[in-house]
Amino acid sequence: MKTISIVTTCFNEEENVELLYEKVKEVFKNELSEYKYEHIFVDNSSVDNTVEILKNIAKDDKNVKIIVNSRNFGHIRSGMYALLQAKGDAVISLVADFQDPPELIPTLVKKWEEKNDIVVMIKKDSAENKFMFKVRKIYYSILDKVSEVKIFQNFTGFGLYDKKVMKAINKMNDPYPFFRGMIAEVGYKVAKIDYNQPVRERGITKNNFYTLYDIAMLGIINNSKVPLRITIFIAAITAILSFFVGLGYFILKIIYWDSMTIGIAPLVIGGSFAFSILLFFMGIIGEYIGAIYTQILNRPLIFEKERINFD
Repeated sequence: MKTISIVTTCFNEEENVELLYEKVKEVFKNELSEYKYEHIFVDNSSVDNTVEILKNIAKDDKNVKIIVNSRNFGHIRSGMYALLQAKGDAVISLVADFQDPPELIPTLVKKWEEKNDIVVMIKKDSAENKFMFKVRKIYYSILDKVSEVKIFQNFTGFGLYDKKVMKAINKMNDPYPFFRGMIAEVGYKVAKIDYNQPVRERGITKNNFYTLYDIAMLGIINNSKVPLRITIFIAAITAILSFFVGLGYFILKIIYWDSMTIGIAPLVIGGSFAFSILLFFMGIIGEYIGAIYTQILNRPLIFEKERINFD
């Protein structure tokens, strides 16, 4: 029998983990009984009852495996580590808040059995805030245009990955990975499935402006050199414009020596504009330097506090 690994990362999801476990168990019992499965929960140091609930489940069901992080390592590192712990013939990433519908698991497995190595779920629509959904679409469109490899638009990580795909990703050994870009990087045969993402029904989202900004910048700097090259072009263009503006002022001053006064306002405005551009591109370069620093440190993705049922 083939084994399917379901991987779920969680942080303060006491309202969802038991319901998710039951739903996944029901799917395999009723629709995928010809497969064995393991459901790996990686808890990112929750401060509610998430871990206690999972431990009670794991006592009676050895299909449930638990890893408890020693602290909160963030969803990027913890999510990647969770996927790498799976030992199944295929791995399915499933979030704890039901925005990745468990009822789509059989569809993913079916596409995999059709000899697709990667099956990605593409958000056709979402019940989330319409403004945020539009912003995400714009971001993925920009990322697709600037990336050196073709990124799957509106793909959040929900999908199925053959074990050979996970072995290839593991070889990348990235301490701060952009998983969606890595999936595009490895190649292999890909199937895409459109779905409508439901709204989170229980609990609150753990994303905020910083986490969204973090993953957005990570996606760009890990997959593109375009921002660095833009700095060169913008610097050249502004230098040329500054030269001609300065030359124009010089000629006018020669012609109208007694009547023309340059004034302080153009100098202040021009200086502020140039300074803001300088700081903006220093920030971009800083992001790349930060990524290099993280790679050089090469720290483990996470440190474990405890693991259950892996024996």
